[in-house]
Amino acid sequence: MAIRLWLLIHLLLIILSTISVSGNVFVSIDCGASGSYTDENSIVWTGDGDLISNGVSHTVQSNYSISRVYDTLRAFTTRKKNCYSIEAEEGGKVLVRVVFNYGNYDGKSTPPMFDLHFDGNFWITVNTSQSIYYEAIYVVKRKVISVCVAQTNPNQFPFISSLEVRSVDPRAYSHIGPDYALFMTYRIGYGLNETIRFPSDPYDRAWDPTNIGEGLLRVVNDASFINANTPNNPPQAVLKSSMTTPNTSRFITLGLGTIAYPIHYPMYINFYFIEVKRLNSTETRSFRIYIDTLPFSLPIVPRFGNATEYFISNLSVTADTQFHIVATAGSTLPPLLSAIEIFSISDALTNGTNNNDVEGLLSLQNAFDVLQKWDGDPCLPAPYSWDWIKCNDDPMPRVTSLNLNSFNLSGRLPNFSNMDALEIIDLHNNNLSGPVPDFLGTMLNLKQLNLADNQFSGSIPRSLSRNSQLNISDTGNPLLCTNNTSCPRSNSNKKRTNKFPVILAITIPVFFIL
Repeated sequence: MAIRLWLLIHLLLIILSTISVSGNVFVSIDCGASGSYTDENSIVWTGDGDLISNGVSHTVQSNYSISRVYDTLRAFTTRKKNCYSIEAEEGGKVLVRVVFNYGNYDGKSTPPMFDLHFDGNFWITVNTSQSIYYEAIYVVKRKVISVCVAQTNPNQFPFISSLEVRSVDPRAYSHIGPDYALFMTYRIGYGLNETIRFPSDPYDRAWDPTNIGEGLLRVVNDASFINANTPNNPPQAVLKSSMTTPNTSRFITLGLGTIAYPIHYPMYINFYFIEVKRLNSTETRSFRIYIDTLPFSLPIVPRFGNATEYFISNLSVTADTQFHIVATAGSTLPPLLSAIEIFSISDALTNGTNNNDVEGLLSLQNAFDVLQKWDGDPCLPAPYSWDWIKCNDDPMPRVTSLNLNSFNLSGRLPNFSNMDALEIIDLHNNNLSGPVPDFLGTMLNLKQLNLADNQFSGSIPRSLSRNSQLNISDTGNPLLCTNNTSCPRSNSNKKRTNKFPVILAITIPVFFIL
């Protein structure tokens, strides 16, 4: 009994540990590199050779070197869309960061422009005239994250320098629903002397330092311990310093003139405050946030040693929009600000291609290695569907045409009957063998089926031959019998017939002996 109990407990521990590991994603891909590398932040980077079969590895020119991770890249000169796929937990929240460092790797001094996609959604048009990175935070809708680059201009080839995926606490950034992504514009810690990221930040957000503006002061936090237990969990290192004004008559002004994303997107802004000293009975600090000249927030009173967070969501802004942090009338101390995050809010995220079609295409990819070079969402975003399919315009697109002629496919067809929106299946000029599958006759929307010039055997299933609405091409299959040809006997059938007397000669005496 004790042994059984121990085994049960051991099994439960294994299951729980598996759940814990699978639910936490921390992936760092050094694109174009081989082997692994641990950087100064204890982040382990791995090469991408085992993750993607397309593209060519390159190294940037030495005078464009930034770091070991960003000095290599993978460029894509074939196919209009190329993707990295990373396993994740469906419904989990992640941070995805992509870095581009052109570095004149091709010696042409012509930085390309191309589109960046994630999970079938358009992200942004990338301009690589300078080293740049993009970051998104969102809820994963499937068990795989895809990050893709798509060629938009002739002879301008997409590339990626690095790709990072980090799990984020589901409580963080929860004022935006799961159908929208946050695109990071900038994230600043006021008073920082260096960029703060992992391990100080468990989500590996990059908090950049900035120059304190003219007439503003940097103040250091007196607290020996800082409680940063807010929903967004900013790192303590970011809250150790703040910026403030010399007196209560001055205010802090923040502009949006440097926003990199299209200004038509609504904004999502997080402000972080913390009282930097223990106040005596005569001191008070209270302030409000103004948007341009209008007060937006109620009075904010930061606490000593405890982070205070204030957010603004779904705010329409222009390049001239300004935020002011202004002391209230009763405050004896000036306003302060520790850190800020500014995001733009994406359009509604797609749910991706219909699951039935995704599963059917996966079965085909598992059966035929040549098809595994395509990745990412099969249909989205339009017009970047996979080269060998066509999709309709439904909100959750369906695959309507499967065009696999001359793909050098060999072997038997797998069952992809769940792709029940297919109208055209073209498999001609391959080396497919075995009987024509019965499941093809269950596809009620099928109008054209081209099986010509293969090695199919047997007869056409009645479900197909009796379908008067279906146009079937089956010529060029020497082992296939149709209405005009008789079924040839295969050598295997002859062998089975010749062995029958031998089987009888063995089994009958054994029967009588028993």
